[in-house]
Amino acid sequence: MLKAGIKRNKIIRGIILYAILSIGAATMLVPFIWMLSSSFKSLNEVFVYPPKLFGEKIVWQNYKQISSRFNFFSYFCNSAIVSAWVVVVQVLTSATAGYVFAKLNFKGRDKIFILYLATMMVPFHVTVITNFLQMSRYGLVNTLWSLMLPASVSAFGTFMMRQFFITVPNELIESAKMDGCNPFMTFIMICFPLAKSTIATLAIFCFMNTWNDYFTPLVYLNDERKYTLPIGLAAMKGMYSTNWPVLMAASVVAVFPVLIAFLLAQDAFVKGVMMSGLKD
Repeated sequence: MLKAGIKRNKIIRGIILYAILSIGAATMLVPFIWMLSSSFKSLNEVFVYPPKLFGEKIVWQNYKQISSRFNFFSYFCNSAIVSAWVVVVQVLTSATAGYVFAKLNFKGRDKIFILYLATMMVPFHVTVITNFLQMSRYGLVNTLWSLMLPASVSAFGTFMMRQFFITVPNELIESAKMDGCNPFMTFIMICFPLAKSTIATLAIFCFMNTWNDYFTPLVYLNDERKYTLPIGLAAMKGMYSTNWPVLMAASVVAVFPVLIAFLLAQDAFVKGVMMSGLKD
């Protein structure tokens, strides 16, 4: 009887937990569903009360007007270029630095790492003026390089990769040394392949942050041809009126790359969060 009661209580708690999570998930989906449905409505149907999920007919013209009325293709290409650069370079620099801080012994290693982590405590908004002056001195303001170069390194990415490389057994490193591998070869041939899941996780975080970044392009860019998607979508709002169905259609297109990236790397993302260094 006691075991049956405990089992029943666990089932009840599980049902309650899943119900709460389901309600939370449904709440999070409401804005996305409204955005998607509004992208297929006419302007008059968007603000109809009570709200309707579907309009009288599907208005595909909203998606056609994205490129005909706005420079949306340039916004999309700029975001793709910046995101691709930042993901590739930041993953490489973070993995390399994480391996150095985790597996190489040198004087002051831990102190340097602590100082490096301390930079995470400084908000970006505190350093934005000095960063802007530095980019201006190099003539990089109003170029995509002003978005790509500062984001090429990441203290968070280095910390994340270091935490994984710590879990790699030192016996693997010693075996590689006995086979004649130098530290660089050990990193490329042994440690880097083991970190695929963590690298995929870091890449997703990096892609999402870069793709959705609004503040940085707002600071450095003033030429509409250089706008990325977040600031481009903001520019699509009119001063006196806004075509919300067209704006929602553009937002749907902007969201899809993030969804596709997450779905393709979902399994690796879950494994990377678990921070497991060895396969069973």
